[in-house]
Amino acid sequence: MIKNTPSIIALLIIVLLGNQQRTTAQNTNNNSIDSLTVALELEEDSEKRLEILNNLVAIAFQTDLNLAKTYAKKGVTLAEKSNNDSWKPRFHEMQGRMHANLLELDSASINFNKAIEGYTAIDDKKGQATTYFKIGWVHKREGDIEAALKVDLKALKLMEAIDDKLGIAGAYNRISEDLTRQGRYNEAFDYALKTIDLCKENNLQTELAYAYTSAGDTQIAIGNYEKSLTYYDQALQLAKSLDFSIYDLLNFSNNRANALKRKGDYKAAKTVYEQTLHQAKQVNYDNAVYVITGNLGEINLLLGNYKDALKFQLQTVATQEEKGDVSNLTEGYHHLSTIYEKLKDYPKALEFQKKALKMRDSTSKIESDKTMSQLMTQFETEKKDQTIEAQHSQIAQQRKTQLLYLAIASILALSLLGMFLSIKSIRKKRRALQVLNAELDTKNKQNELLLKEIHHRVKNNLEMVKSLIALQSAQIEDSATKDAMIASQNRVQSMGIIHQKLYQGTNLGAIEMKDYFINLSDGILDAFDAEDKIKIECAMDELELDVDTAVPIGLIVNELLTNALKYAFPKTNTGTISIQLTKKTHDTLQLEVADNGVGKVIGLAPKGTGFGSQLVQLLTQQLNGTMQENNKEGTTVSFEFKHKNVA
Repeated sequence: MIKNTPSIIALLIIVLLGNQQRTTAQNTNNNSIDSLTVALELEEDSEKRLEILNNLVAIAFQTDLNLAKTYAKKGVTLAEKSNNDSWKPRFHEMQGRMHANLLELDSASINFNKAIEGYTAIDDKKGQATTYFKIGWVHKREGDIEAALKVDLKALKLMEAIDDKLGIAGAYNRISEDLTRQGRYNEAFDYALKTIDLCKENNLQTELAYAYTSAGDTQIAIGNYEKSLTYYDQALQLAKSLDFSIYDLLNFSNNRANALKRKGDYKAAKTVYEQTLHQAKQVNYDNAVYVITGNLGEINLLLGNYKDALKFQLQTVATQEEKGDVSNLTEGYHHLSTIYEKLKDYPKALEFQKKALKMRDSTSKIESDKTMSQLMTQFETEKKDQTIEAQHSQIAQQRKTQLLYLAIASILALSLLGMFLSIKSIRKKRRALQVLNAELDTKNKQNELLLKEIHHRVKNNLEMVKSLIALQSAQIEDSATKDAMIASQNRVQSMGIIHQKLYQGTNLGAIEMKDYFINLSDGILDAFDAEDKIKIECAMDELELDVDTAVPIGLIVNELLTNALKYAFPKTNTGTISIQLTKKTHDTLQLEVADNGVGKVIGLAPKGTGFGSQLVQLLTQQLNGTMQENNKEGTTVSFEFKHKNVA
């Protein structure tokens, strides 16, 4: 113990100095934010206000993600209000980044997609590339590594087009991470070394820290733990010297602890994890708290500290269940089963072992979730009906009481004291009724939240069905069958977007169709890899439809867009498809989907199986509608539907 005293004292001094530096940095940031906030209130020029908000986001990001998100939202609002097409996608990208770091992945994806749309409109290739990097990060969190690699390669292509060395290095780093996750370690390490060389040649110090991290990731995956620790140490030291944000430093510290754990130095790893977790909680870095808590559960299990391991692992599993992290939840259940076994709590060990095994059966889980949601909805609805019935009975009883008091007052001419007591009694009952109404309002809000959760689960389930179809189609070589599978994916996606809009919106019974068509078009263009070839325009005002009308119309538009992308442009690389949905009268809708392609050739047999055309006809009949087709100068398909107004 005496020999280790100088090292312990040195460590304490470093920690104290680090805390003092963070406090000083926090005070500096607060002063800067206060000064910029005053400047923002005084400034009238919208362009300068946007620049101030950009600086506020950058400063707040160092210590407070929620505050940074608030400033980014204000930037989006101001950019939209002032029609500033240059700033609008930048603030959407910033807002998405804050959502992502707070593990609000759905909100992050929505903002990133809007940023891509805005950057594309102004042909900002660098903006598109940096946003693709962030979309790839979300895909990795969701476990879709192939999708992540796809967008990272898109970003690399854009950065190479503008010869942005820093951007190219960033793309190399991310591709190295993607390959590591796919188990292609040698390729991943080659990309990491290419990044290190490129950063050193061009003095890209910031990206060099991430390059060291990528190299460390590949080495820890291969099993070269000592080498991985060396790379992680280089990354952390460089990040500190460059004044990286506290969030980056926490990530680097967690990486270093991982290498110590793999080396077998469990006590040292545990110390680093505990210090890093404490700092992550101080700055409300939810992503790091989630990851490090899981690591502390594992390290305590390895050290034999089973009670501590149980505490951390229960927190981790609770977060995984809350966030729907299915890819890691099976492992979390396995860890809990092992811990309970070590604690000789065999019933609990068996319970979580069964949960782990059940989690593997994704199809069964989908049906279970769906059934549970339906049962919960039925249960809450019955409680609501019972509450309403009880309320009506009490109101009726109260009215009888009021009439009785009036009759007694008229017949017996009660004294003023009696009247006072009667009025007091009535007021008491009214207060009770107000309390009952407040409770009913709370129940209604709970039902609304539950319904949103149902739509969220249905959307996630449809995404899983789409992924299963994609996996199946990847094994099919017959082109006709593969096209049919892709068409099925798009149909599932069109319904999934409906449920996504429902749980994200404020009106649970209606869909805003213009935004829906835009999202549907982006998905179909991506499925056919036609973003750079075909342009889909949505020439219509905002229009809300009920779910029963929106779903079949969405399927109809999906079929027509798919058909146009497959057959309308065989001899050209570019083309335009327009979608227009208008309210012709108070109870009539008019839908038109047109393209400037080749149209239909007279006498030529139709292509495909004909299932899409049959589906469109059936859906048109379901909506009590009519359809007309015009093949002059391309193909135009028009519909008229009867509809009811949404609430």
